[in-house]
Amino acid sequence: MKPDADTLVLSPARTRAADFAALAKPRLNVLVVASALAGYAMGGGDPSQISRLLWTLLGTALVAGGASAINQVLERDQDALMRRTRLRPLPDGRLQPTESLVFAAALSMTGLAILTLAVNPLSALVALTTLVSYTAIYTPLKKHTSFATVVGAIPGALPPVIGWAAARGDVSNGAWVLFGIVFLWQLPHFLAIAWIYREDYARAGFPMLPVIEPDGRSTARQSIMYAAALLPVSLAPTLLGMAGTAYFAGALALTTLFVVLAIRFGLSRAVADARRLFFGSILYLPLIWILMIADRL
Repeated sequence: MKPDADTLVLSPARTRAADFAALAKPRLNVLVVASALAGYAMGGGDPSQISRLLWTLLGTALVAGGASAINQVLERDQDALMRRTRLRPLPDGRLQPTESLVFAAALSMTGLAILTLAVNPLSALVALTTLVSYTAIYTPLKKHTSFATVVGAIPGALPPVIGWAAARGDVSNGAWVLFGIVFLWQLPHFLAIAWIYREDYARAGFPMLPVIEPDGRSTARQSIMYAAALLPVSLAPTLLGMAGTAYFAGALALTTLFVVLAIRFGLSRAVADARRLFFGSILYLPLIWILMIADRL
């Protein structure tokens, strides 16, 4: 069947819209928004203030999308050298750096404005810290040192703090417990990805830990170390009175399984076990948030 004229006209526009959406990494940012939601709920956000919660999540999503887009603009040359990223809109030439940067700035500024005006200035300040540390510190540092992985875990762990600040108007001990959970969770997650795609990272010139130490011993050791450190931190919400025994039991089981996956990867250093650790990490964080919020209800 011959396509009609409307289809021929709309298809390029739809393709460009999809490319701009890809810059914001919407699938990845689902976890960011979920973490902000957890922070809001654990911060004691008033459930009757639905609009405040929605503005918090929208503002957080826009800032996270803007940060992801800026990251892709800055790393477009390296992305072109990596098999898993070479078909992204910028390295593939479907979008240009200038228009992508304008899009990223629009997302980021809109998100910060929403948090400032519709939520509170503190949540916007935490979001701004996330944006700046991710794009101006972590992204350039990736080209120079494997320690960038640890640095990058800092902005990655701030979304629940945004939610907490939105709910309470402060950043107290509970917010830092949530920060610690996400911070420690990220490192085995990142290291598993780096091990799976170590050849890609080497091709692009990123000195990730599996690239500079190809035997994988340091990668394995650090994966286990951070996963083990996550165990007591994941139980801290109960110890601090933020959650009850049901959460404690569930978090103990989930985090123990996460540690087992890290140990299994550490012992074998096989790509298959790195993938299991990666997919386990993808499941771990939303499940921990669900347990925490459900226990609070």
